[in-house]
Amino acid sequence: MPTEKLLGIAVALAMDAFAVAIAVGAGLRIISFRQFFRLSWHFGLFQALMPVLGWAAGLTVRKQIEDYDHWIAFALLALVGCHMIREALADQPESAPRKRDPTRGLSLIMLSVATSIDAFAVGLSLSLLQISIGTPAAVIGLVAGLFTLAGMILGSRIGRLARFSHFGEIIGGVVLLLIGFSILWEHGVFNG
Repeated sequence: MPTEKLLGIAVALAMDAFAVAIAVGAGLRIISFRQFFRLSWHFGLFQALMPVLGWAAGLTVRKQIEDYDHWIAFALLALVGCHMIREALADQPESAPRKRDPTRGLSLIMLSVATSIDAFAVGLSLSLLQISIGTPAAVIGLVAGLFTLAGMILGSRIGRLARFSHFGEIIGGVVLLLIGFSILWEHGVFNG
C-alpha cells in the first residue's frame, strides 16, 4: 500500500478520536500526564487492534455486523455524552472534586471502541485486498494516538477559557452526541 494512501486512511480514521479528545479535554480542562497517556494510549491501541481484528475476521463477521455497527458506535458515544451532560448539569460547586474521569474505567473503553469501529471495516477491506496488516495497523494506531494528544491539548485550552469554564463538560457531551449522529447520518439512517 502506498505511503500517502496509508497516511490518508490513518488521518481519516483518527478524526473521530481527535474530536472525542477535544470533547474530553474541554470537560477536564486541566489534564494530568496520566490522563493524556491513558486516552492517547487506548485510542491508539484500539485503532491499531481493530484493523487487525477486521483483517482476521474477513467476510464472515462483516455480513453479520455491517447492518448495525453504526448503531453500536452511536450508542457508546451517546451513553458517554449524555452522562457528561448530566454530570455537568448537576448542581455542584466549582471547588468540589470531579465526579468522573472519562479517561478511566468503562467510559474509556466505550470511547475507545466507539472511535475505532471504522478501523475494523478498514481491516476487513485490507483483508479482501490481500494486503498485509502489520504496517497499516501500526501507522493507524500511532496517528490516532498523536491526534488524541493534540485534541486533548486543544480541548483543555477551550475548556479553560473563562466563558467556557462552566460549560466545558456540556460542550464535550454535545460533541460526542453530534459525532454519534454524524455516524448515523453517514450510514444513511436519516434518509427516508
